[in-house]
Amino acid sequence: MTVAIILNNKGADVVSARAGTSVADVASLLAEHRIGAVPVVNAKGGLEGIVSERDVVRAIARSGQAVLERPVEDVMTRKVLVCKPADSVYDIMALMTENRIRHLPVVVSGKLEGLISIGDVVKFRIAEVEFEAEEMKRYITG
Repeated sequence: MTVAIILNNKGADVVSARAGTSVADVASLLAEHRIGAVPVVNAKGGLEGIVSERDVVRAIARSGQAVLERPVEDVMTRKVLVCKPADSVYDIMALMTENRIRHLPVVVSGKLEGLISIGDVVKFRIAEVEFEAEEMKRYITG
């Protein structure tokens, strides 16, 4: 199973921001959309970074509430691990676990094409296990 299957089921719409967006505005996006991270993209859709709830909280802890008026590029993670649609769900599960990350941007030809969360992966795996269990029941009873 691949990342493309997850994107096909959940959709590829991604809430994103530009580097000049204020930290406060990104925090509002996180709250409004009930999401844990926002990719930061340039005008051509290229990934420049990602800002998570953790990044915002750490920035406030370090610099106080004044950081909310600064541009998100000041607090975002710049070295972002990414995946491709053809990547295996099992490979991205390992990548997320090893690196203690909960969001993985999907990038194709340098452009952001989607975002996979650990919740998306768990939901996919539960559905996969339930399907396998049903198939085993059908095999045994059939």
